[in-house]
Amino acid sequence: MSNYNKIMLMGNITRDLQLSYLPSQTAVVEFGIAVNRTWTGKDGAKKEEVCFVDCRAFGKTAETMNKYLSKGKPVFIEGRLTFDSWTAQDGSKRSKHCVTVENFQFLGQGDKNEQAKAQGASGASYNDDSRDTEDHPPF
Repeated sequence: MSNYNKIMLMGNITRDLQLSYLPSQTAVVEFGIAVNRTWTGKDGAKKEEVCFVDCRAFGKTAETMNKYLSKGKPVFIEGRLTFDSWTAQDGSKRSKHCVTVENFQFLGQGDKNEQAKAQGASGASYNDDSRDTEDHPPF
């Protein structure tokens, strides 16, 4: 049986990015995005729902995102869905799904000079196609 795990989301960053480093000195950044969906109900009324998604990126991608993105900025991300599980301080088992970002693109009108600096820093266009070959441990 074949398997395929690919996520593509476009939304706004919900909180400032949090950059940290693994013991191997690999950068990791965690953030959230909000993805909105609007539609017209059977009664003709406009309806909207928001999906909040936790995300994480590693390496050069993490450093570039941390440098140029902040709360409220629009972003397009591509990645894979990962499942995190841990034991809380009270001993209970906890789990959640998270998107591990593999590529991203800046969106919006933004400052063209800022985007040009980001392009030079990432070594790619607005998406960072450089991928770490190192396997990233689940959290």
